[in-house]
Order: sequence, then structure tokens, then C-alpha cells
Amino acid sequence: MLSGLNTAELALLLVAGVALDLLLGEARRWHPLVGFGRLAGILEAGLNGGRPRLARGALAWMLAVLPPVLLAWWLAEVAGMLVHLLLLYFCLGLRSLRDHTIPIFAALRAGDLLEARRLTGRIVSRDTAQASPADLAKAGAESLLENGNDAVFGTLFWFLVAGGPGALLFRLANTLDAMWGYRSARFDLFGRVAARIDDVLNFVPARLTALGYVLLAPRGGRARAWHCWRVQAPGWSSPNAGPVMASGAGALGIALGGAATYDGVREERPPLGLGRPAAPIDILRAWRLVLATTVLWIAVSCAMALIIYWSGHA
Repeated sequence: MLSGLNTAELALLLVAGVALDLLLGEARRWHPLVGFGRLAGILEAGLNGGRPRLARGALAWMLAVLPPVLLAWWLAEVAGMLVHLLLLYFCLGLRSLRDHTIPIFAALRAGDLLEARRLTGRIVSRDTAQASPADLAKAGAESLLENGNDAVFGTLFWFLVAGGPGALLFRLANTLDAMWGYRSARFDLFGRVAARIDDVLNFVPARLTALGYVLLAPRGGRARAWHCWRVQAPGWSSPNAGPVMASGAGALGIALGGAATYDGVREERPPLGLGRPAAPIDILRAWRLVLATTVLWIAVSCAMALIIYWSGHA
């Protein structure tokens, strides 16, 4: 194992890390990822200018990611399982997904459209000032399905591969993609390295996430989720978000994608899923799908750990 942990230890820490995240949620103060975001902003301001911008973006990525990951690796070597557990806890965002999206569902159910718009605007980059309840329901469901991979399954996958430092590498790379990975005049060249690295790190986790959505689709939804993944995902701009969101929308039997407004410009995105338009209840349904898929892959990981352990002691 790249982490130096055996399979039983990895499975135990996986369960403990998810339980800790669900119990405590994200740190309210001094969260390491918040500090990392500020560091990334400083690096981008200092290096994103002049030529060659692509090389400057690569340098900024290395300066932002490699020191904390190497430090985490050294600390894990010195202090062992506790460091791995703390790194996993700080990198997971399962409870955070619930805390940021279920209040949108509650506000829509209570008819408080202004509050629902405000809450949705905190988690998505699209304009929400004039959004309808259906628009907000769609945005919330899309955010949950996509971040089920980015904030949860990708972290768990790389933890199993390389322990706490692997989880940290994934989350830092994903954070830089979210900050720099835009096809805009400012970031197209500078953020290209961050975007491509995130694509590589996310390739396997995204497809495992999509598979989980297919397997746990409500009755009659598996074939629909698989169809949406196979047919719709190639048309989505992101090679990893496409399978995740298409399969998730298909599993829920709702229509996502389509029109959305960004910086005052209306964009027509490819369709995702099949069925009726998203409704507020679908935010709750999407959260339950993400949670169920988390439980599924934890169970699979623990089962594999037991099989490997028993085979080694047969």
C-alpha cells in the first residue's frame, strides 16, 4: 500500500473518517482548505501574468500542492494512523453537502424564495437573483450529484490508494480546478494544468460514483441511469462530471442540465437525465442517493479488506 497502512487499517480509518465527518461536520474556524484557498489566491495573483502563462500555472500548482502533501506524508510517517484519520476528516465534505443543500429544500418547501435564492447562490456559480423554484431545485440537485464525487467519493478513493496524503492531494487538486480551471481569458492557459490534473485524478472515482448511482437507482431506474450515462455524458463539457451527473439524474428520473444563467449570459447546456423537471423534493432525494452510495462503497471497501485479510491468514 502506498500509505504504509494495511487493508484492515485503511477500512477502519475509512469508517472512522466518514463517521467523524457526519458527526462534526466541517471545522467552523481554521479549516485547512480555507487557508489553502487563500494561499492559492495569492499565488495566482502573483504568477498569473506575463508569459509563459501555462508554465506559470504549472509552477503555481506545484507551489500550492506539493509542500502540504509532502508535509502530510512526513507527518503520517511519524505519527501514523491519527494523522491519516485527521487528514481524511478534513478532506471529506459529506456532512457539508447536506448542511449546504438541505436548507435550500427547507426554504423552498416553506415558500421562502428569497432565502432559497441566497442559499443556492452560496454553492453554485450561476445567477440566482431571478431564479424560479424549479431553477433552484435543479441547481441544488446538480450540485449534490456532482459534489458527491468531488467532495466525497474521490476523497475516499484516493484515501484507499495513498492514505491521508492521497486524500489531501485529491482535495487540493480539486480545489485548484474549481478556482483556476475556467476557459476564460484570465484562466484558460494559467489554469489548464490544474484542470488536466484534476481530470486525471477524477477519472476512476467519477466512474465509480456513476456506477454507484446506477446500482442504487430506485426501482426501474437502473436501465434509465445507465442509458443517460452512456448517451448523455459524452456531450457534457467535463469528462468526469458528465457520467456522474447524467447517471444521477437518470437514477432520480428527473431532467437536469439545460438552461442556466452565468454572469448575465443565458447558456443552453446539454440535457441530463430523463423525466419531469426537478422539484424541491429532488434535492432531498439527491442527498439520499449520495449518502446511500457512500455507504455502498464503504461496505464494498470493508468487504474487500476482510477478504484480503482472511486470504493472508488462511
